[in-house]
Amino acid sequence: MRTLAALVLAGLFILPGCTYLEGGESESEDIVAEIVRGCTDENAENYNQSAEEDDGSCSYPEPDPIFGCTDPDATNYDEAATDDDGSCEYMETIPCNGMVILCHRPYDQVTFPETHNSFSTHEDNIFYPASNHRTGFQAQWNAGMRAFMLDTHYLNDVEQSASNVRFCHGDSSRGFTPCTYGNVDPWVWLGKLESEMQSEERDVVTLLIENHVEADHLKALLEDAGLIDMMYIHELNTEWPTLIELINMDKRLIVFWEQPGDASHPYFHDFLTFGWTTNYADDSTSSMDCNPLRGDDGQPVYHMNNWLKNQAGLSDPTRSAEANDVDFMVERAEECIEDHGKRPTFIAVDWWEDGDVVEAARLVNLIEVA
Repeated sequence: MRTLAALVLAGLFILPGCTYLEGGESESEDIVAEIVRGCTDENAENYNQSAEEDDGSCSYPEPDPIFGCTDPDATNYDEAATDDDGSCEYMETIPCNGMVILCHRPYDQVTFPETHNSFSTHEDNIFYPASNHRTGFQAQWNAGMRAFMLDTHYLNDVEQSASNVRFCHGDSSRGFTPCTYGNVDPWVWLGKLESEMQSEERDVVTLLIENHVEADHLKALLEDAGLIDMMYIHELNTEWPTLIELINMDKRLIVFWEQPGDASHPYFHDFLTFGWTTNYADDSTSSMDCNPLRGDDGQPVYHMNNWLKNQAGLSDPTRSAEANDVDFMVERAEECIEDHGKRPTFIAVDWWEDGDVVEAARLVNLIEVA
């Protein structure tokens, strides 16, 4: 009987069941499943798909740098840029071509006052009907003219050499050289231009040359005058540099000529390829419009020709004050802006002393263009 009781008592100790600790707590309640911790962000480089709890260890790839100007004080500040590329530009405080606002404006978006047949003046001993102005280069420059139309011819047909090149007004269709009406020494004229450009280092100048001499002879003339190194070469159908860029490069002279381009002389830009022009020598101011006459009107550079002719087909000094009236020129320029979406690059006049084309160009440069 004692043996049976002992066996029953021993069986109770080995039967399965709960073990209770002090305080009545069950041992199984302390067994907790281990939580997997790691990076839970799928965008991270070390994303752990098994992780149940983020442990702050996520790491991310470095974004590609965005290059640009990172200086908020610069005129071309790029708020999206992460790496400065040295391109920051700052507002100029010294004027370019007389106006601070022109410094960062592309060449083709500036309006320049221009004289037609700039050399053909009474002061240079060329008189009406062959003349177009009363006063010569120095007065024009001092007034603010920075674009000039010139005609190059040989003094005579016998000696067609570089030393025989002259500025003369007209053509040879009458059977004699236009230099018969008078001629201007181009070395003297261009020498004055070079001197003024050296003095006014913040001015960009344009020449439009109706050329009737060999390209090499024209080049030699500009070399002799000390201008060749200042001549800018533009690649067709690319954006024009700003005035300050031309100034900083010291390429402040842009030369167009009215003849096909010559690959051996890339600094002579064929104006009818690189630009276009409105009609010229209109019968009245009311007939002046902004329609292209010659050239490629897909180009941004263009001349707004603004002079009148008389019944004989000659430049008309009796109505120059009407054509050169500031309000009229500005209103006409506004029409051209409306038609073509940009300012005329040049406002070209005869008898510049009448009216004020320089003031008109200044006002046109103040017009906001979308």
